[in-house]
Amino acid sequence: QVQLVESGGGSVQAGGSLRLSCAASGRFLRLGAVDWYRQAPGKKRELVAQILYDGSLNYADSVKGRFTISRDNVKNTANLQMDSLRPEDTAVYYCNVDTILDLDGSTWSGWGQGTQVTVSS
Repeated sequence: QVQLVESGGGSVQAGGSLRLSCAASGRFLRLGAVDWYRQAPGKKRELVAQILYDGSLNYADSVKGRFTISRDNVKNTANLQMDSLRPEDTAVYYCNVDTILDLDGSTWSGWGQGTQVTVSS
């Protein structure tokens, strides 16, 4: 079983920064892709950033140049550094993690519990 724990949300003023973390624990060989999503009230959940095992990155256009995703393949953690925050970044942020469970290639994918980010103008 794999557990995901998110941390680091909070409230900041526009222009401020926050750093989100997602830590995976349990029985697995390694993490695969790690995605950060967000969901604002009344809106669909949207992909914000993705980092693959090899370090390849993808960002939503709305956060390019402001957010930075990173990972530590030894500690099995992933971070989302959010700078120059805007009120429209206000949402619940979720990590979604793929894990390689075993040498047979079996996988597991799951969501963190979500963490609230609120940016005031």
